Amino acid sequence: MTSKTTTTDSVPHIVVAGGGAAGLVSALALASGGLAVTLIAPPRTRDPRTTALMDGSVKALKALGAWEALEPYASPLRVMRLVDGTKRLLRAPEVAFRADELKLDAFAWNFENEPLLAALDATVAGRPNIRRIAAKVDHVRQGEAGVSVALDDGTTVEAALLAAADGRNSPCRRDAGIAMRTREYPQVAVTATLAHTRPHGDISTEFHTETGPFTLVPLPGERSSVVCVVSAKEAEALAALDDIAFARAMEKRAHSLLGAMRLDSVRGSFPLSARTAERFSRGRTVLVGEAAHIIPPIGAQGLNLGIRDAATLAELVIEAMRAGEDIGGAHVTDAYETRRRSDVEGRSFAVDLFNRSLLTDFLPVQGLRGMGLWLLGRSPTLRRRVMREGVGPTRDIPRLLAGEPV
Repeated sequence: MTSKTTTTDSVPHIVVAGGGAAGLVSALALASGGLAVTLIAPPRTRDPRTTALMDGSVKALKALGAWEALEPYASPLRVMRLVDGTKRLLRAPEVAFRADELKLDAFAWNFENEPLLAALDATVAGRPNIRRIAAKVDHVRQGEAGVSVALDDGTTVEAALLAAADGRNSPCRRDAGIAMRTREYPQVAVTATLAHTRPHGDISTEFHTETGPFTLVPLPGERSSVVCVVSAKEAEALAALDDIAFARAMEKRAHSLLGAMRLDSVRGSFPLSARTAERFSRGRTVLVGEAAHIIPPIGAQGLNLGIRDAATLAELVIEAMRAGEDIGGAHVTDAYETRRRSDVEGRSFAVDLFNRSLLTDFLPVQGLRGMGLWLLGRSPTLRRRVMREGVGPTRDIPRLLAGEPV
């Protein structure tokens, strides 16, 4: 059975594949300009992870009408503290970055993924021009005038363009014939949410260790999300601990900064790698979020990059629609490729460089890292410049990221 858009022929039709945050924001952003959107999103499983949304991403959600439902679950990140926890000869000084230096209320707002996704689901459900189908993509066929998306329930949806936000193992990317460039790291990220006896004060603290960063990110109440980057051997040892011993191990790594700790979620772990698609578009398929890029959980860049993907795509597609042009044509997909490539590769390079600087025992590199952090602590001008770039791009900012409608 074939399913086509039920709107008038004068309204272009686009398919978004993926029910994660990047897919939901993509559907909302595209629908905000009047497009007819079909969201292919199978029922999701519970997601115990957490997410930090930077200032620009929050502005985008406000412009899309999703922030009001989210705000009660948000915890602001107002100060970022970097602490050298290595035992090396050359150690960097402690540096604190404060949002008020940029006249921001917070660098980012931290969420548990369940309320984040629930709020986005509810906002999508309230948009009359978004039709949601609870199915998975089986395969995709490209045509000169459109794209056909076959689903596992036997239906086929046809559209002018496919936004593939269907995750790191994207079947849409596979069918578009787009390969991934992969870089593996000798590290594993161990994640959990912990309750603690001392208030976090809206401060994120990142301890730099010989195996990678150990980061405490504030959540609502006296709770924090922990991302502990360690060797594979250390990750196995942590996994073997019971919940009480694990919480004590995290407290020790945090130098008891937040007092006694208690596990408040399931634990997770995953090997660190960086993956970037060789192309972000091919034919009438464009890649969004983890279908296009995966970077280690350092600097809270992951979903924020995906939201910038969604905002950029919506801007280009809606401009084409208003000009009476083909929304899936090469002028749209090539522009998307150009605009997203520099942002993604620039952030990936910065995260890779920082991570490798922690792993190396080469003294000159350690000295350069320490000198760089010392300069950031001493120079307000340099510190503000780095903070602005960390919060989000300073060039080619999509309108949604500035809080403006598309």
